[in-house]
Amino acid sequence: MRPMKEIVVISGKGGTGKTSIVASFAALAGNAVLADCDVDAADLHLVLTPVIKRREEFYSGHEAIIRQADCIGCGACLARCRFGAVMRINGAEVIDSRTTYKDNADACIQSCKAKINDVIQVIRKTCIQQNEHTFFIDPTACEGCGVCVWTCPVKAIDFPGRLCGEWYVSDTRHGPMVHARLNPGGENSGKLVSKVRETARQIATEQKRDLVLIDGPPGVGCAVIASVTGASLVLVVTEPTLSGAHDLARVLELTRHFGISTAICVNKWNLNPDMADRIEAEAGKKGVRPVGRVRYDKSVTAAQIQNKSIVELADAPAGKDVLAVWEAICE
Repeated sequence: MRPMKEIVVISGKGGTGKTSIVASFAALAGNAVLADCDVDAADLHLVLTPVIKRREEFYSGHEAIIRQADCIGCGACLARCRFGAVMRINGAEVIDSRTTYKDNADACIQSCKAKINDVIQVIRKTCIQQNEHTFFIDPTACEGCGVCVWTCPVKAIDFPGRLCGEWYVSDTRHGPMVHARLNPGGENSGKLVSKVRETARQIATEQKRDLVLIDGPPGVGCAVIASVTGASLVLVVTEPTLSGAHDLARVLELTRHFGISTAICVNKWNLNPDMADRIEAEAGKKGVRPVGRVRYDKSVTAAQIQNKSIVELADAPAGKDVLAVWEAICE
C-alpha cells in the first residue's frame, strides 16, 4: 500500500468553485476518504448526498448559566461582566446590562477582588427590593471567560461545556465522508476542523485507502490553517478577477509560510483570459505551478441540480477540464 496522501482544496474567497472541484476529484479518485473541513458553511453534502452513519456532538469552551433557584439577585455578575452578557429582568421588562447601571458597573469592574462585597452592596442599593428583579445570561453574548462564576458569592452560576455543533461520518457513492456543522456563532472552528481531519485519517488507515480529499474553508484564518498543516498538497482554486488575484496572493503566502507544496487552478478562466494569464504568471514567479484551467460552463449548474459532480455529467466541457487538472495533480 502506498503512503497515505492528503490533498486539500482551498480558496482565498468563497464562491470560486472549490467544492465542485472536490466533488469531481472524489468521483475520479475512486479510493479516497472525503473530509469537508469548511465547517462554517459546509456544502459538499449537497452534491454527494451522504447517508449519516455516525453523529457526534462537538463541545468547545464553556458558557455560564444562572440557577434561578439559588440566585440571590445581588448583581455581582452584572457588575463584573465585560461583554454585556448579563441581563436584568425587572418584572416584564428586560434591561440590557450594557446600558443599565452603566456607571456602577464601570466602577465595579475596576474594583479589586477584596471589594467584592462592596460591589454587591452597590447593586443592592440601586434596586428597590431584592426580589423584584432577576438576572440571566445571554448565551449569544457570553464569551465563556468564567468571571461571573468566580464572582458569584453563593456559587449560583453553572459553567458547563458549550455545545458548538456536530460532526458526522457518512457513506457516499464515492466513499466514506467526514463532515461537520458548526452552530451559528459557535467558536473554535479550527478545533472542529482538526477533529474532522483526524477522523478521516483514521478511516483511511482502517480501510486501507491511500488518499484523503479535503474540501477546505476559504480565506486564511484559523480553520484554513487547521485544514492545510501537514498536507501533502494544497490546490488553490481562484477566479480571474482582481479580488481573486489579491486573495490568492494571501493564500500563497500562508502555504509558503508553512512550507506546503502548492498548486493553483483558475476556475471560469474564459470570463477574463487576460486576468487568468496574469494570475498564472504571478504564481509562477512564486514557484507555484498552475495545474490547469476550468472554463465557465452552464453544465456545472445542471450537474448540481442533479446532485452530481461535473465529471459525472456526460460530455460536459468543464468536466474534461477538471479531469485534466486531476491528471496533472496525479502526475
